[in-house]
This record gives sequence, structure tokens and C-alpha cells, in this order.
Amino acid sequence: MAHYKAEQDDWLIVYLKYLLFVFNFFFWVGGAAVMAVGVWTLVEKSGYLSVLASSTFATSAYILIFAGALVMVTGFLGFGAIVREDRGCLSTYFCLLLVIFLVELVAGVLAHMYYQRLSDELKQHLTQTLSENYGQPGAAGITTSVDRLQQDFKCCGSNSSADWQHSAYILSREAEGRRVPDSCCKTVVERCGQRAHPSNIYKVEPHVEAARPEPRCSWAHAP
Repeated sequence: MAHYKAEQDDWLIVYLKYLLFVFNFFFWVGGAAVMAVGVWTLVEKSGYLSVLASSTFATSAYILIFAGALVMVTGFLGFGAIVREDRGCLSTYFCLLLVIFLVELVAGVLAHMYYQRLSDELKQHLTQTLSENYGQPGAAGITTSVDRLQQDFKCCGSNSSADWQHSAYILSREAEGRRVPDSCCKTVVERCGQRAHPSNIYKVEPHVEAARPEPRCSWAHAP
């Protein structure tokens, strides 16, 4: 009877061991995915940094990379603890899991609390950038970033195409009669911004927009 119970206990331990191994594998893959998103954000979206009011965008990417690396290191520790069946390593592993969970919980709460505030600040700064910096001498990086932003998110202006009415670029001779930059156009061709019609540009005017909503150039809603 005792021998049978011992065999049953051994089978249960093996089952739990493999279950923990599978869980740890998906945990490690999740960390790798988070880190990959952070690296991709810095590499592919680095052009947006010049139109941001602060380093929030870059900081978020670095946080993702750090969090992903921490999860991966914890996952490696878990693999070692499972293979060696070391109680000390397993205790450290579960403590790190608890720390990661608490950090994610705090990050989620802070993101919820400051989401709207950050969104408003970014929108306000973007509107100011469109008005004062776009198309100006020495601001080629900002101009390129705004053009890419409007094409990537298929929008025109921060709130509507009316944001461009008071732009220093649109009011200058260099605009050559454009009412919006060419990057607002659904099909970009030379001087297409001279025709600010809903059929031609991504963003319609506010009174038309109410009847037919268009996507906004909002960092907070970016995928």
C-alpha cells in the first residue's frame, strides 16, 4: 500500500513538473514578445520622437524592453529550477513572479489614471507643432515626422484639418496655395493639398466630421 502511494506521489510530482515547465515556456515567450515590441517601437517608430512633447514615447519603449528582459531572465531561472528541482531556485522564481505581477498591476493603474491627461498633452503639443514648426527652416525632421504620422494613421491635423488654417507653413509662400500639406491627401501627389475636400483628404472639417467621423491623429489611440 505504501509502495503504491509512493508511486502515485511520484506521478503527481512529474505531472506538476511538466505543467510548470509548459507554463514557464509560455511565460518566457510572452516576455520575448514584449521585448520585441519595445525594440520594434524604437526602430520603426523612432521618427515620431521629434513631434512628442516629452520622452514619454521612448521611455515607454525602454520600459517594454526592460520588462521583457526581466520576464525572460525569470523564465530562464524557472527552467533551471524545474530541471534541477532546486527548492531555493523555485522560491526565488515564484518571488520574482510575484514582483512582476505587482509591477504590472501598478503600471496598469497608473496608465489608467494618466491616460487622458497624457492624451490631451500630446494632442495639444502636436497642434502647436503643426502651427509653429511644420515646414520651417531647420525643422526638416519634424516636417518628415508629421508627414509620416498623417500617412500612417490616415489623418489630417491633430483634431481636424482646420488645425492647419493657422499654420505658419500654410500661410507662407512656400505652401503655394495649399490649404493642408500634401501628406493629408488620400493619394499623395504634388500640390494635392490645394484641394481640402473630404473626398481628397483624410480629415474633414468639424461640422462635417460630426456627421461622418474620421480617424484622429492621436498617439493615445495608435495601435
